[in-house]
Amino acid sequence: MKLKTKLLLAFMIVMIVPTLSTTLIMCVFAPRAAEELQQLYLLIVFCTVAVLVYWIYRTVSVPLANLQRAARNIKEGNLDFEIKNEADDEIGQLCRDFEEMRLRLKANAEEKIAYDKESKELISNISHDLKTPITAIKGYVEGIMDGVADTPEKMDRYIRTIYNKANEMDLLINELTLYSKIDTNRIPYNFTTISAMQYFRDCAEDLEMELDAKGIQFIYRNHIEVDSKVIVDPEQLRRVINNIVGNSVKYRDKPHTRITMDVRDVGDFIQIELGDNGKGISSKDLPNIFDRFYRTDASRNSSKGGSGIGLSIVKKIVEEHGGKIWASSEEGVGTTMYFVIRKYQEVPMNE
Repeated sequence: MKLKTKLLLAFMIVMIVPTLSTTLIMCVFAPRAAEELQQLYLLIVFCTVAVLVYWIYRTVSVPLANLQRAARNIKEGNLDFEIKNEADDEIGQLCRDFEEMRLRLKANAEEKIAYDKESKELISNISHDLKTPITAIKGYVEGIMDGVADTPEKMDRYIRTIYNKANEMDLLINELTLYSKIDTNRIPYNFTTISAMQYFRDCAEDLEMELDAKGIQFIYRNHIEVDSKVIVDPEQLRRVINNIVGNSVKYRDKPHTRITMDVRDVGDFIQIELGDNGKGISSKDLPNIFDRFYRTDASRNSSKGGSGIGLSIVKKIVEEHGGKIWASSEEGVGTTMYFVIRKYQEVPMNE
């Protein structure tokens, strides 16, 4: 019952009940002096008003006390409580709104804690992974300064090592920059309609040249129609493919490494499958590999490096293209990453 209705009802009861009660008494009992009737009327009015005031007081005071305790808890930073009020009036609605606000504050606080934890982990990861190439660069520079690189061959090897380590640092910094853009939804996408066959063939040719230089076998199979088109950001989608393939190269554990790329037509989508014959991912780790900062190798002493955000970036880019990504893996056999991109379909003018 609304508070306004309660007050109106209370007013009507105050006006009607004493009058009806006095009239009934006069009819039942012998008429008395006017002064006695007036005193009886006032007594009935007093009792009626007292009951109604107590009723309205209880209606208002109990939820207000709950709200006061809730406000005190929130002021002290405690959000682990619940405001219960089933009343169907303005104060009951206020309590429900307050409870919803508490839940949102709690969700925001938990999100902030998780974000702070991830940020600290990112800083720790990046700091560790930057320290390794910096230490190597310092060591080789000191070798050059001390005259250890006393032959052209040694000097060339030292300089190439310094260059490679600097590239590792550059890649880490670029990954961190991209992550910050992803986290604030500021990735500069440039979507365009292109031929799926031509685009993925170009990607495969680049991969084949790069992997061949590393002694890795690359197999490309295209199963889509020639006229299939997709709307993508070519640069960002290439980042997805390169990131996945880069992981396969990083975690290879066999003398003969093989990486495959299959492109298939699956209805309204183009599906890309990138497989390898690496060490694989355990079943307990597989559901978490696209989480930010997740590493199947928990040890920070791993020589593989990386910030732990590569696959989360991949997932974000694929989802921004309207697709989805998943993986299958078997330890000791290899891993296959799948992602789908929606096909471009022309709609007739009359539709």
